[in-house]
Amino acid sequence: MTASGGPAGTDDPGRATDPGRATESGLPVAAVYGPEALAGWDPAERLGDPGRYPFTRGVYPGMYTRRPWTMRQYAGFGTAAESNRRYHQLIDAGTTGLSVAFDLPTQMGYDSDDPVAAGEVGKVGVAIDSLADMRVLFDGIPLDRVSTSMTINAPAALLLLLYQLVGAEQGVAPAALTGTTQNDVLKEYIARGTYIFPPRASLRLTTDIFRYARTTLPRWNTISISGYHMAEAGATPVQEVAFTLADGIEYVQAALAAGLAVDEFAPRLSFFFVARTTLLEEVAKFRAARRIWAQVMHDEFGARDPRSMMLRFHTQTAGVALTAQQPELNLVRVAVQGLAAVLGGTQSLHTNSYDEAIALPSEKAARLALRTQQVLAYETDVTATVDPFAGSYVVESLTDELEEGVRTLMGRVADLGGAVAAIEQGFQRSQIEESAYRVAQQIEAGARTVVGVNRFTVAEEESYTPLRVDPAIGEEQARRLDRLRSRRDSAAVRDRLDQLRTAAADATGRVNVLEPMREALAAYGTVGEVCAALRDVWGTYVPVGTS
Repeated sequence: MTASGGPAGTDDPGRATDPGRATESGLPVAAVYGPEALAGWDPAERLGDPGRYPFTRGVYPGMYTRRPWTMRQYAGFGTAAESNRRYHQLIDAGTTGLSVAFDLPTQMGYDSDDPVAAGEVGKVGVAIDSLADMRVLFDGIPLDRVSTSMTINAPAALLLLLYQLVGAEQGVAPAALTGTTQNDVLKEYIARGTYIFPPRASLRLTTDIFRYARTTLPRWNTISISGYHMAEAGATPVQEVAFTLADGIEYVQAALAAGLAVDEFAPRLSFFFVARTTLLEEVAKFRAARRIWAQVMHDEFGARDPRSMMLRFHTQTAGVALTAQQPELNLVRVAVQGLAAVLGGTQSLHTNSYDEAIALPSEKAARLALRTQQVLAYETDVTATVDPFAGSYVVESLTDELEEGVRTLMGRVADLGGAVAAIEQGFQRSQIEESAYRVAQQIEAGARTVVGVNRFTVAEEESYTPLRVDPAIGEEQARRLDRLRSRRDSAAVRDRLDQLRTAAADATGRVNVLEPMREALAAYGTVGEVCAALRDVWGTYVPVGTS
């Protein structure tokens, strides 16, 4: 849709479209929008009511007028004991959901004493090698009363099962556990790189999680289909939504092919998006994404349960937008980004700490990030009404234009054979790399302002003492693994790993690998050992253009 200019003969410059302004997705932005922007526009068709198809205005009728979004803080570093202390601090500060960050070795399916893990243990998240570590991580945290999100993908099944085993030790029934495993490995091939197995084997593992949770963990969100990491890699809002929803379609198709009915698993699907500082476009992005997903699930997959059509999502503020220069400015950026997520109707939110561009968040910075959400929830009036921007000339126009751009790009993915086929051809990755390069050029040339970096700089930055992870953590984890292996029943572990290999090799689709995987982990098989057993059967992924 287009915005109107001024009446003929006007000399008011505010009534003209500024040819130099565009959204992050490259859509032109007019200086003024009026009724003409929504000419021929049917509110009943495009909007509907909050909590009803097509969910443009939100997935629940009352949204935040009934209760605020879930306030999560992404945390995890060093050892399980250190991270456990931070979780207790966050709970005491009022967070209503935990979000666990795992270190790179854990994300890649390696134990802390593997040579590949050297120098990375505990650095960007917590090191989890076994049930013993998971037990320490959640010590004193009642898993029947705390919702936990785990940012883990290729080994998502392992961490979910470890969580279930710890819950059982606490006396918590699996049906009482609530939370989310990210479990979106397709975006790892596109943007992030912490994949292990080839795409089609990874889809098998993902659908096995769907089947397992349907009967064993009915309140668990089995996947968080993630555009966040694509955005952090440089995707525009249109690319973020298009590639994320295309991945979602691939997961739905894989689940249907595995024999699941759409309304059996789709209500537990969830999504994960970024919130940028460009507030108006972000609000429009979230609204467009809800509408597209509802229509896809209803029209293409025949979903009839309204919950199957709801695009429920978690949001994180834009880590890539944080700067090491004048880091206190990140408090402002995060507040604006958090506001965009709330106005866009997110179901849960993580606000980044202002010092994350320098090091791991300090306790004070993490608390301030949470307080930002609490100010939005309890001191502003944005929670007083559902979808405050409904009917806005600019937001409705942007929502429609973003939807058109997203559908066009989703069509290109479909023409290539779907998300997996497009990944195998390197399509999404190349598109995102082009966008990232274009933004870097704009910042370098000064065409895009980054406050404190290429404009409004200071001659000398204030000193800052960052939180650092003790490099001896790797040695400590190796000692823990030595003790674990010396005390466990090694013959039982070997037997259960063999059973897992047999299950993974089954090509009928009738065997669920999570059952033998759970038994191997319960016998104190390690994350690295379980992933190695699957590598033996499925192999590892080699990206396009590498050898």
